[in-house]
Amino acid sequence: MTDGERRLEAPNRRGGASPRIVERSAVYGYRFASWLLRTLPARPAGTVLGLGAQASYLLWPKKREWSNRNFGHVLGLPPDDPRVRRVALRAYREYGRYLVELMRVPFMPEEQVVGLMEPLDPVQIQRFRDETPGGLIITAAHVGNNDVVGAAIAHMGLPLNVVADDSAFPELFDYLRAQREQWHATLIPWRNLRAIFGVLRRRELLGLLVDWGYRSDGIPVKLFGAWTTLPAGPATLAAKTSSRIMPAITTRQPDGRVRVLLAEPISVASSDPADLQRATQAIADAVADSIRPAPEQWYSFKPIWPATAAEAADLERRALAMQAGRPDPGPARDLPRDEADQVEADHVGAVP
Repeated sequence: MTDGERRLEAPNRRGGASPRIVERSAVYGYRFASWLLRTLPARPAGTVLGLGAQASYLLWPKKREWSNRNFGHVLGLPPDDPRVRRVALRAYREYGRYLVELMRVPFMPEEQVVGLMEPLDPVQIQRFRDETPGGLIITAAHVGNNDVVGAAIAHMGLPLNVVADDSAFPELFDYLRAQREQWHATLIPWRNLRAIFGVLRRRELLGLLVDWGYRSDGIPVKLFGAWTTLPAGPATLAAKTSSRIMPAITTRQPDGRVRVLLAEPISVASSDPADLQRATQAIADAVADSIRPAPEQWYSFKPIWPATAAEAADLERRALAMQAGRPDPGPARDLPRDEADQVEADHVGAVP
C-alpha cells in the first residue's frame, strides 16, 4: 500500500476477503433479511430488531464498554453513569428502526423515499456546485438514515457517488452497488483512487461517512471537547482536486422524517498540514452538531475516542504540530508512562 492510499484508507477496513462460502452466505442472508423486512409491517419489525440490538448491548461486555464510553463523551458524563446507559439503550433501539429502512428503501417508489426526509433545496446544492472549481465532498456521520439522504439527492438528478468498503464481502458489495444504481447513485470501492479522483474532477458529488471508528493514524481533532482523529481522506481529496467539503448535519424529526442541514462548504487551500487539520476540525464540529440534538440517534458503536489519557495527549501534540504547519509526526510508539504523563502535563490547557 502506498502512503497516499494509507492516508485515504477506509477506517473500517478489514484485512482480506472472506471465503467464498461466507461471501455467498452474506449475500443470501442479506437478500432474505431484505425480503423479510419489507414484507413485515415496518413498526413491529423495527421494534423487534431494536430489542435484539439492545440485547447485544446488554450481553456483549466489550460492545457495552465501547458504547458507554462513546455516549459518556457526548453527554459529558462518566461511562458508568445510569444516564449514559439509558441513552445507549435508546440508540440501539433506534438502530432497529434504521435497519428496517435500510432494507426497504431500495424497493420503495421514488415518492415514498423522498417522503422519508424533509425536502432538500436543490438550488442551494447547485449554487454550491457552481461556486466550487472541483466536486463537492459530502461528509456525514451515522445519524438518522444516510441511505434515505443519498436516495433523495440522487432522485434530484444530481451525480451522487458514495465511497464504500468492498474488502470484507466483495460479492455483497456488488449486490449493494447494483441496488444503488437503481436510484442513480454509484458505490465506489475505497481503494479505487482513480474513480474517486475522477468523480471530483468531473465536479460531481462524493459522499463519505467519517465516524467509522477511532484510528490513531487519522488527523487529530477535538470532538465533544476530547481529542480523537477523523479520516484524512476528505481534506486530502479536497486539497488535491480543488473540491470543497459540504458537511451534512442530519437529525430525525418527531414525525419520523430525516432533516438534513447542509453546512457552508469548507475550502481546503492546500495540502499544508495546518489546512488539513483546520478542515478536518470543521468536519468534526459538524459531526458534533449532528449528534448533539439527539445522541440516541447516533449508531456508530465502535470506539470513537482513544482509550487512554496518554494517547489523547499525544493526539494534542500532533495537532499542535500540524497547526504550526509541520507534518503530522504520527503517533508515538511505546510511550513510557512517565513520558506520557509529561506530554499530558505539557499540553494541559493548550488551545487547538
